Amino acid sequence: MPSAVRALGPPLLLMLTLLGTASPAAAAARPAGWSLAPAGGPRPSFYAEGVPGTALQDTVAVTNPGRTPVTVRLRGTGLPVVLARAALTVPARTRAEVPFTVTAPSGSAPGDRSGAIEARDGTGRTARVPVRLRISGPRLAALTVEHLAVHPDGITYQLVNRGTTVLVPTLAVRADGTFGRVLDRAPRPLPVRLAPGARRTLSEPWHGRPFLDRVDVRLTVTADGAHATATTAATFVPWGTLGALAGLAATAAFLVRRRARRTRESETPSREAELTGAVA
Repeated sequence: MPSAVRALGPPLLLMLTLLGTASPAAAAARPAGWSLAPAGGPRPSFYAEGVPGTALQDTVAVTNPGRTPVTVRLRGTGLPVVLARAALTVPARTRAEVPFTVTAPSGSAPGDRSGAIEARDGTGRTARVPVRLRISGPRLAALTVEHLAVHPDGITYQLVNRGTTVLVPTLAVRADGTFGRVLDRAPRPLPVRLAPGARRTLSEPWHGRPFLDRVDVRLTVTADGAHATATTAATFVPWGTLGALAGLAATAAFLVRRRARRTRESETPSREAELTGAVA
């Protein structure tokens, strides 16, 4: 499809063109009231193409075939559009051309975007022309898994889209303990869509964790041919139970020591008994 966009160059200027006197047949065929259309020939919409960060330029025309001036307000929707004029008054039997720029957003993934140029007069009448923007560039799928950690309530991690295309990732989880595998979840799609450069923190619940074990956790994420893994180790220790057992052990040791002391004291003769029995 040929591009209808010119590179940003000369200053944005408003152009007014006086319409000639139309024949009765042409006047009958012309729609009543003012109209909005791309300048420079019959086109159903605007079309622009460029790499992310590029500003592209085109021109919109407001035609007033009537006998009185008309004032309209212009705006862009859906895309980063900057118009040379936000409002203008078009004299009778005159066409006004307003340049505008549309910018391909920086960091955007290659693909098609859509918006519109809209005009609205004082009575509320609105006209619009579609704007179709194609962002060019290589399509690269790349992602990383970062900050993997195991918590009492599950597993947390971050997914980062390092490529230039939107990703819908698939996740697989595995954990191996001292005596074998303790967690094995088959790959499944995640309910997220990662735009280029996006970072999302996600969590994975883990019920039925080992009571006492050391495990190696491995996450594998795939999306559109991209592949990333992350691993971490975790030790499960029932500190509450161990604390209670340690308390019981300390209490038992104390009782044993006290009993032994009392036993020794009962078996040792007192000094008074020795003196009483020593009669010459």
